[in-house]
Amino acid sequence: MKRHQISTKFLSIEKVAKIVERRQKIELSQEAIDAVQKCRAYLDKKTEVEKEPIYGVTTGFGSLCNRSISKEDLSALQRNLVVSHACGVGAEVPQEIVQLMLLMKIQSLSYGHSGVQLATIQRLVDFYNNGVYPVVYQQGSLGASGDLAPLAHLSLPLINMGEVYYRGKRYPASVINEKFGWEPITLQSKEGLALLNGTQFMSSYAVWLLIKSQKLSWLADIIGAVSLEAFDGRIEPFNLNVHLVRPHAGQLITAAHFQELLQGSEIIKRHKEHVQDPYSFRCIPQVHGATKDSIQHVRDVVETEINSVTDNPTVFPDEDVVVSAGNFHGQPLALVLDFLTIAMAELGNISERRIYQLISGKRELPSFLVKNPGLNSGFMIPQYAAASIVNQNKAFTMPCSTDSIESSQGQEDHVSMGANAATKCYLVVNNVEKILGIELFNAAQALEFRRPLKSSPFIEEFVKAYRTFVPFVENDTYMHELIQSSIDFVNGVRVE
Repeated sequence: MKRHQISTKFLSIEKVAKIVERRQKIELSQEAIDAVQKCRAYLDKKTEVEKEPIYGVTTGFGSLCNRSISKEDLSALQRNLVVSHACGVGAEVPQEIVQLMLLMKIQSLSYGHSGVQLATIQRLVDFYNNGVYPVVYQQGSLGASGDLAPLAHLSLPLINMGEVYYRGKRYPASVINEKFGWEPITLQSKEGLALLNGTQFMSSYAVWLLIKSQKLSWLADIIGAVSLEAFDGRIEPFNLNVHLVRPHAGQLITAAHFQELLQGSEIIKRHKEHVQDPYSFRCIPQVHGATKDSIQHVRDVVETEINSVTDNPTVFPDEDVVVSAGNFHGQPLALVLDFLTIAMAELGNISERRIYQLISGKRELPSFLVKNPGLNSGFMIPQYAAASIVNQNKAFTMPCSTDSIESSQGQEDHVSMGANAATKCYLVVNNVEKILGIELFNAAQALEFRRPLKSSPFIEEFVKAYRTFVPFVENDTYMHELIQSSIDFVNGVRVE
């Protein structure tokens, strides 16, 4: 398979998803190699002739920015930076996100404004291509000055320290470096800072979350359509004329999607005794649609971020200037990650309300969706489980981005807290997958009580595939295993 070339070409979320899904190896384009080498040569020359201090190159860091460092100590300064900043705690970052961190860091460094050696960025490429994933911890970043602690852990193996995963096993980095014949990198001026300053922890989570959220948004429509059929709901709320007079894009897309999903259904066409459906069905276009619009906004911000230089200082060889500024500040990501958390939590919220309606004994459905309620508790407690998860999500929707805690002796007096927004959003999105799994568990069960009527060909095929994972429940049984199988089904559905 042809390798993906790291270059200045726009890197979309879809492209990242394909690179990862196809396990495509990467390489630096000649354009990137030239830019990296040009910037490094310029910075070496600059430090030789420049009399004024250059932040992070010939000075200390943070509030120590006024401490000058001798030329003899510039390499030690960068190594000390990486070692001292590796202060991550808590759970490990999932390897699939560490993989993205490597890719995002390589992309950001390849523009030739960071001053790294070609050997340094090439070693990161080697890590990525050989499936060597540094052990990184979830807690420790304030989301400003870059994701310092997690990126320090990502960088430790470059200098033969820290730990890595290779083929699912954890090793000291020194062991894997020796296995591949990789000599430790001797960091040059600014390199440690270039590695640690940056938003790649936040942005990698954001990329993963967008890929997952887009899929779950699509599935929420399908599962919602199964529930609508099972509840004997009406098609009128999905009439496109309604949405053309309030033309939010996501609302229109959702309504059109439901029209397509339910094309040819016997159930949707039959006469309805009820005039209206509850909001959890009737307002699906408005609620699901608003989440779609939110995801699109988040995507716009994240795609800008992953195609950017986010370390500090920024080096401009052609302009002969090194600028100390704040591109490492994670505020753009912090805000949209909190926004995505809220938008996805709402998909779970309305999903649980549909579950509740399905088990309520309405519209000729048996109480708790079993033939002999009373003797059987049926689907009573799966709704409890979904409600519990929804409650947890609601607690997680409190924003991180509205908080800031002063650090580095007041030099870093406003931080984004975007890293916590990212890890919190990760929990919420995975929770939404569980809720949707429980809704499908209920909806598929309820749909059987509409027989012999059939839903649309698409819905029937979808439920048929689902039944290879989860059977119809006649009498009370061990529900945990069935719920987990339902969640696994949702997780495994491929988005074409």
